[in-house]
Amino acid sequence: MGLISYIRDLLRREPEEPQVSAEELRDDFRARYHHFKLLLTANNNALEVMAELESVLSGTRPFGMRFVRSRVTRVAAQVYRMIQSMNNLAPGKYEALHASYQRIQVAVNQALELRRTAQPADQGELVLSLSKAGREHADLIGAKMASLAEAGRKLELPIPHGFAITAAAYASFMAESDLQAEIDRRIQRAHASRLDEIFALSAEVQQLIMKAPVPALVEQAILGAFAELKQRHGPSHVAMRSSALGEDALGASFAGQYRSLLNVGENNLISAYKEVIAGKYTPQAMAYRLNKGIPDEDVAMCVGCMRMIDAVSGGVAYSRNPLDLTDDAVHVNSVWGLPRAVVDGVAPVDTLIVARDPLRVRSRDIPSKSQRYVCFPDEGLCREELTDGEAGLQSIPDDKLLELAATAVRLEEFYGGPQDMEWALERDGRLVLLQCRPLRLTEAAPAPMAEADDDGHEVLLAGGVAASLGGGIGLVFVARGGMDAMRFPDRAVLVVAQALPRWAALLPRAAAVVTESGSLAGHLANVAREFGVPALFNVPEATKLLQDGTTVTVDATARKIFAGERQRSVSRTEPARAFMAGTPVHDILREAASLIVPLTLLDPDAPSFRAENCQTLHDITRFCHEKAVVEMFRFGTEHNFPERAAKQLWVGVPMQFWVINLDDGFAHDVPGKLIKLSEIVSVPMLALWKGMVAKEWAGPPPINARGFMSVLLEASANPNLDPASESAYAARNYFMVSKHFANLQSRFGFHFCTVEALASERAQENYASFSFKGGAANFERKVQRVRFIANFLDEYGFRCEVREDNCFARVEGLSQCDMEERLVVLGYVIMHTRQLDMVMSDGRSAAQFTAKFRQDMRQILSETCQRPA
Repeated sequence: MGLISYIRDLLRREPEEPQVSAEELRDDFRARYHHFKLLLTANNNALEVMAELESVLSGTRPFGMRFVRSRVTRVAAQVYRMIQSMNNLAPGKYEALHASYQRIQVAVNQALELRRTAQPADQGELVLSLSKAGREHADLIGAKMASLAEAGRKLELPIPHGFAITAAAYASFMAESDLQAEIDRRIQRAHASRLDEIFALSAEVQQLIMKAPVPALVEQAILGAFAELKQRHGPSHVAMRSSALGEDALGASFAGQYRSLLNVGENNLISAYKEVIAGKYTPQAMAYRLNKGIPDEDVAMCVGCMRMIDAVSGGVAYSRNPLDLTDDAVHVNSVWGLPRAVVDGVAPVDTLIVARDPLRVRSRDIPSKSQRYVCFPDEGLCREELTDGEAGLQSIPDDKLLELAATAVRLEEFYGGPQDMEWALERDGRLVLLQCRPLRLTEAAPAPMAEADDDGHEVLLAGGVAASLGGGIGLVFVARGGMDAMRFPDRAVLVVAQALPRWAALLPRAAAVVTESGSLAGHLANVAREFGVPALFNVPEATKLLQDGTTVTVDATARKIFAGERQRSVSRTEPARAFMAGTPVHDILREAASLIVPLTLLDPDAPSFRAENCQTLHDITRFCHEKAVVEMFRFGTEHNFPERAAKQLWVGVPMQFWVINLDDGFAHDVPGKLIKLSEIVSVPMLALWKGMVAKEWAGPPPINARGFMSVLLEASANPNLDPASESAYAARNYFMVSKHFANLQSRFGFHFCTVEALASERAQENYASFSFKGGAANFERKVQRVRFIANFLDEYGFRCEVREDNCFARVEGLSQCDMEERLVVLGYVIMHTRQLDMVMSDGRSAAQFTAKFRQDMRQILSETCQRPA
């Protein structure tokens, strides 16, 4: 053999590498897959906490230091778990993450120490005068009493004199007889789905509480506070009102679920206190917590103790219509006597609507009222019959009604959101505020699609999720692929199918963002709120129904998209002042959140996208998520596949496919060396296969003389392209599968491609990565071919990158159904782009094949994943 022939023979041989056993391969995959899923779960948990932090900073939810510390600890723990999982996926490769995490954590801990000594929750008071309380004491006396005290102090509104029995007192009471452990044991034993057991449990626990002794220090504190109240304001009975932690929060008001006692005398203060605590375990309260997902141990029952009001009339006022976002009138319900008839819904009530600016009575409905609640002289309440003359009269005079409406508007402005307030009118004509809490609004019944709005603007789309509040006006720009970003005009409305992080780069230029999918916890939602860009997510068919180049108004607050310019949507959606703004606890959370929530690492392809450049915990989650998918993709490319680990796929195609079952990719144990397609249950593999066989490949396209010479010259110059050369991939194509995972290593002729995908019911975990390289034509034609592939995949939402004659593409965060569609596309591309480099000589040929591919895909995808109606 001559020297040249010997060298050529060596070049044709692929280097031998140690074989990996089938079991070792499976174990390696299981370990990687386990750490990958742990990382994704921790990522989702961290983003949910970040979204919650942003929400309370700008919303109407009261909170205290207990909330701040628990959420900061939770998000830090989730981020640390991500770093651990990252280290398990790629040991020693991302050590800089630990340094960044430690640096950020030190700064966060310093923020949590800010004015810590000023937090009454840490001082352990057993009682707290309402004259000294405020919103910052929400985790000490509950949001109900904290909000009421704040209105009395800051707005100087009349509220009942009194004090609150704190969470510290509740903790002391529950610890005195080890009540919490016994209650937890009984709750654990009961079946929550059986009503009979819930009612029995309720009775048992309430009896335990009523029989338990109140600690001497707690009893002395309560009686001492009552004595001081009597000394300052004279003898009086009191109202004992629940003020549990978490009560009166927006979306979890616990309205009417707990117990309040009215007109309680001094001799019954302690027993009434225990009765209110026992009200935490009424059947309705227990069922409410269960359905809201609120753990029992997270709810401490604080109790408000306030002088009883001798009410001429009373009721409830809403600062806005709770059933219609467009109605800003004050809605008042009123009765004679105490407001109990209104809150319990036991009797007819006056319904009065007051328009604002200027205040005027817009409408009134005055039914006949036969009874009223009044206080017994000794203790308790009684119902008193009304005279015929009183029954049909309006229970609150107009001057007091307008004063009440003005108070409701004032409370709304102060708290930065609609308010639900309970009130009473004393005999001396003074209006007294008994309670105020955030009012949750819902939209009126939506108008039919395409019906004109009340100001003449057509509603194009309605619904979705308001990911970032506000309104924006601009020209619609529908972006279907990453390459469209280069054409995005200034102040346009970005409309995309997915809320992908990559679109964040366009936010500084966008008037608004509309997506067909996405949630409040996603990266794009976080950045949109940070940039103050209105964002409406989860709007079905938005990319199809909103036309490029047309002017629209996106009203994210109202969850509507209007045709044309609707200035009302922009002017009325200015963000309200945060509920807790200005309090010490808000300042602490704002400082800590500045090190947690912002996202500065936006572009994974930028040189600055490095672990040491992470400035916030959000940056770390973004970096870990991006690199984890990269590391999973390496798994399939770094292994040789032993023949004994695989089974040959028995299908009627001229190529050999071999399948390695990593976990649960087969329907059952398959004996022998062959496997049928019907015996495979891997979701991503079956989707890929469908794309590969959906349209029969007609063979290489006809080529001209120049194309043929290009292939001939390249093949003769590169002996590795000799199809006769021996290669482990020359005749065999390998699938590694589990039920929701697939990795394909495939060589078709001169071309080598890799696909790795995860397709499950958890959309946030799903991804597909694709690489394509090789070819037989000259370099220019191979580059044109991979650009053709990148452009085609870009239309289906893949993030594509072309490096010389290699194409890399990725898509992530899709539902299982959408991921299956993208895998069908990849399967089709793998089969039908073989040897296209031979004819890739100009743009005309690329356009011709693009048209054919689009037509084929429309037909194939119409039958791929049947979505539920």
